[in-house]
Amino acid sequence: MSARAHPVDDDGEISPVERSSPRQANTPYVHKVEVPPKQNLFNEFMYTFKETFFHDDPLRHFKDQSKSKKLMLGIQSVFPVIEWGRKYNLKLFRGDLIAGLTIASLCIPQDIGYAKLASLDPKYGLYSSFVPPLVYACMGSSKDIAIGPVAVVSLLLGTLLRAEIDPNTNPNEYLRLAFTSTFFAGVTQAALGFFRLGFLIDFLSHAAVVGFMGGAAITIALQQLKGFLGINKFTKKTDIIAVLSSVISSAHHGWNWQTILISASFLIFLLISKFIGKRNKKLFWIPAIAPLVSVIISTFFVYITRADKKGVQIVKHLDKGLNPSSLRLIYFSGDYLLKGFRIGVVSGMVALTEAVAIGRTFAAMKDYQIDGNKEMVALGAMNVIGSMTSCYVSTGSFSRSAVNFMAGCQTAVSNIIMSIVVLLTLLFLTPLFKYTPNAILAAIIINAVIPLVDVNATILIFKIDKLDFVACMGAFFGVIFVSVEIGLLIAVGISFAKILLQVTRPRTAILGKIPGTSVYRNINQYPEATRIPGVLTIRVDSAIYFSNSNYVRERIQRWLTDEEEMVEAARLPRIQFLIIEMSRTELTLYFYI
Repeated sequence: MSARAHPVDDDGEISPVERSSPRQANTPYVHKVEVPPKQNLFNEFMYTFKETFFHDDPLRHFKDQSKSKKLMLGIQSVFPVIEWGRKYNLKLFRGDLIAGLTIASLCIPQDIGYAKLASLDPKYGLYSSFVPPLVYACMGSSKDIAIGPVAVVSLLLGTLLRAEIDPNTNPNEYLRLAFTSTFFAGVTQAALGFFRLGFLIDFLSHAAVVGFMGGAAITIALQQLKGFLGINKFTKKTDIIAVLSSVISSAHHGWNWQTILISASFLIFLLISKFIGKRNKKLFWIPAIAPLVSVIISTFFVYITRADKKGVQIVKHLDKGLNPSSLRLIYFSGDYLLKGFRIGVVSGMVALTEAVAIGRTFAAMKDYQIDGNKEMVALGAMNVIGSMTSCYVSTGSFSRSAVNFMAGCQTAVSNIIMSIVVLLTLLFLTPLFKYTPNAILAAIIINAVIPLVDVNATILIFKIDKLDFVACMGAFFGVIFVSVEIGLLIAVGISFAKILLQVTRPRTAILGKIPGTSVYRNINQYPEATRIPGVLTIRVDSAIYFSNSNYVRERIQRWLTDEEEMVEAARLPRIQFLIIEMSRTELTLYFYI
């Protein structure tokens, strides 16, 4: 068996001439492939390094610039607000003002609920929507992302912290570990951006993220049954079996009908308002202000009826004032240092994945670019500063970012407007939340996490790639039946397994010619494609590495054996030519058998 090589066309197709006649009668054609010139080892290494870590050439703006200009460009790269702030005008401010006020009305009740989800005092949720958005507005590159605590990260952080410290018996140590974890979450995010390692988060596949988010949403909703039903004694576990067992066991003596009436009524109100907003995009402000309206009405109702005396649990005292410094509370030594680092890395990576995905989504919708590595530095800086100002892990919120987008935000100033509203709330309005029932916070959180269960995306994943569907379901069931951290571990593990599987076991396919064209396609995907008698054309859908070379060779040999057995049984012409198309290597091999 002899072989010759021929480059493929620019579109990865075999040349029509070569397809139709691999060898003319009695005149075999041999194309000699020249050996490429030797490359300098250092130059080759530097080229690979640049393409891996600096493929976007981030320093191109600094070329041929004066020292003063380079200094200004360097400052602008760290603080983009300096660049776009020069062009800011009243027209842009109008859109940002409306958007900022709208997301502020949404974030205040959510922040109180999310802080309780992380087993922290409600004020820390408000603190986390004051300082971090200000930092991001100065350093971030997304115009649409709204910063603050989010449900999934709050649940993950609370679960990991409670595994180390009981917040009821050791509240001070628990709070210190939360700030320590936030600090290391920020350090992790900033380090990934600074060293341009942002591609690492891409190893967590979209399917695994969909499954993890869906499982986390159901877990969060189940956790809210305590406040929704007015249960006093509730399990500390997060798996669905333990939660449902706790709910059922307390049904006869632990449920409070006044609490159920409040939570069910306002959950229906929130769902109806969301339905109205989806039906008419111009009415986006209705679901945005619905949570705050619910808090005001329910708080007033509890106050005038003194329902708290009848078993309705309330927020109680909420401290006034700005974020106090928490630098001295961060563990920089001792046993809790490594625990805080571990929790921070995990929660920081999840927060980073969510924020970057949100930022890219809205940037694509508005047709502008964001720098993923700069985003990571900005998110890391805001969490590091936040950990020193009594904040816990903050990131981009999808629900708030969607409202921000629909409200017509123009720049990150909408985050500043939101922060100012939260500041005024902390200074003057926190005493008004004393009689806010926990039931309304549970209803708000349940309403907020429902969109995280993306059924349509799951169905689409099933249709496109069954292995991705396995990753999705593995993460989903891992979260709801075991724990959030196990679900996350399954998501990461299956994502890496799929990458290794695709590298070591690349797809191969037999190609046939589409009638009336010179195009060759996979005969399994295109049943109308016909094979050329005596010719077997195989495509390898991957580059050839040491890890898959044996598999590719054995798979091609099996294709050839199976094909020869089939043509022999059907009494067709025997296989004389084997064509292997390797578009990934820009090479096509012809074998004469």
